[in-house]
Amino acid sequence: MVSDVHGNTGALAKAGEGADALICLGDLVLFLDYADHARGIFPDLFGVENADLIVELRTARRFDEARDLGRRLWGELGIDRATAIESAVRRQYAEMFAAFPTPTYATYGNVDIPGLWPEYAGPGTTVLDGERIELGGLVFGFVGGGLHSPMRTPYEISEEEYAAKVEALGEVDVLCSHIPPDVPELTYDTVARRFERGSRALLDAIHRVRPRYALFGHVHQPLARRMRIGGTECVNVGHFAATGRPWTLEW
Repeated sequence: MVSDVHGNTGALAKAGEGADALICLGDLVLFLDYADHARGIFPDLFGVENADLIVELRTARRFDEARDLGRRLWGELGIDRATAIESAVRRQYAEMFAAFPTPTYATYGNVDIPGLWPEYAGPGTTVLDGERIELGGLVFGFVGGGLHSPMRTPYEISEEEYAAKVEALGEVDVLCSHIPPDVPELTYDTVARRFERGSRALLDAIHRVRPRYALFGHVHQPLARRMRIGGTECVNVGHFAATGRPWTLEW
């Protein structure tokens, strides 16, 4: 199981070795690598110095200034923003979807563009969002995307829309999502020094449904990587872009 792949295609190609299936919890796209500012769509377009600056502004939570910088850079570049980003994302998706083993079960992260996935997901990849599937006698439910945030990433939705997807799952043994339940220890990023958005609907489902596992990613350096909520083991499966190591679920 992987999440937050962010362009790590080489490790992704090996992630399913020895496993019955690979589960991917989203964020395939690498827009900007906060650990290496030379990697990603942003520095490819605007250079490393501007990447350094926008990371500094975002880390300081100066989001309005970061957006102003982005608008200025796009204006100076003189090309259509949506076209440039889609072209770069398509190149990344072509490589990453080709690296998925068969079978792969995947849902979207907040930086993904769901509308493009059908073009790249092959017959061995099943995309699930607000849907469930049975694997090895356990029912897995998948909820993709993130909630609205100051970052304004591509696949952020309202709390109501997100909650409806969680509700649609019904009873599951394994609750799979990109973002974590709304618990401070699971949503706080110790390097970015901020709370990321977690879902109250996921937390309510954990209390109500009591799945064996709640599995997620999104927070790259969480205060707590795992904790129990009642009888549910909640696990951040890891920042795959940085570690290249999948998390293994055995039963």
